[in-house]
Amino acid sequence: MLEKLEAIKQKFDELELQMNDPSAMSDMKRFIRLSKDYKELQPVIEAYYKYRDILSNIDHAKDILYNEKDEEFRNLAKEEMTLLAEAKDKLEEDIRLMLIPADPQDNKNAIVEIRAGTGGDEASIFAGDLYRMYTKYCESRRWKIELVDFTPGTAGGFKEIIFDVIGDNVYGQMKYESGVHRVQRVPQTETQGRVHTSAATVAVLPEADEFDVEIKPADVRKDTYCSSGPGGQSVNTTYSAIRLTHVPSGIVVTCQDEKSQIKNFEKAMKVLRTRLYEMEYQKYLDEISKKRKTMVSTGDRSAKIRTYNYPQSRITDHRINLTMYNLQTVVDGDIQQLIDALQLAENAERLKEAVV
Repeated sequence: MLEKLEAIKQKFDELELQMNDPSAMSDMKRFIRLSKDYKELQPVIEAYYKYRDILSNIDHAKDILYNEKDEEFRNLAKEEMTLLAEAKDKLEEDIRLMLIPADPQDNKNAIVEIRAGTGGDEASIFAGDLYRMYTKYCESRRWKIELVDFTPGTAGGFKEIIFDVIGDNVYGQMKYESGVHRVQRVPQTETQGRVHTSAATVAVLPEADEFDVEIKPADVRKDTYCSSGPGGQSVNTTYSAIRLTHVPSGIVVTCQDEKSQIKNFEKAMKVLRTRLYEMEYQKYLDEISKKRKTMVSTGDRSAKIRTYNYPQSRITDHRINLTMYNLQTVVDGDIQQLIDALQLAENAERLKEAVV
């Protein structure tokens, strides 16, 4: 393992030299790529220094055991050896995970799309509940949410809502939420007290920046129209809402959240870049899904991933057969325990792949 880490340290030093090269600084796209690679290696390099220190301390303790005649010193060295061996084993396990190639998109911001599925008005209400759950979760992580577009449901909630999540390692955490979420409860619209099953689809996309996707202005048709819904005096009076059509692909994006046409245009372009980027990224996800049985973060949006059962206060994640009975805590935004369990399952599969 030390040889692997020393090779990575050499690569880290080379990246540092390249970043300080004037030619790299003049090529912004290259500089950003180098900076990203450098930042990704930093945790491994910190672990390398720690691992090297542990090995050095083990050698020192062994030296005392072999050469020291004072029994008290020898006993202290034995105790230290035991602690160092435990620390070494734990650090080696952490390093093995670090050395598995990470999803290159994990550090990106994310664009989240929630759409009501089967279940009529109740599905729209549930989509609204999911949006509230993610809002509270993002607040707990100190991530920023920017609303892009939404279509309200007739009885509450949303038929569709799209929002941008900005922060550290957002996609790496939120990607596990992609798929069909199912709810079992007595709907607000039910008069007989019967439990209904409804669903909403969540799509989490890694946000593409202008370095990932180049869009030719001639390929985009821009239409403006009056915004609807919340927005104050500008609603239905100013042409601030934006509709972008990418002619070659046929992708259409709308944004009406901001009062400013310029801001709506910037947000819509961000979503358009992400949708175009997703077309290529999906090939990567499809390749992963062939290897991983748990379907964790494979991007298969048709897969039922989680059931929220209100009568029994039960929540079940079907990908890892995890069932918990703290439904209210989860819908109030505490989904980290679910994400941690999914990450653990995925890491176990990635370790198997690495061994094979």
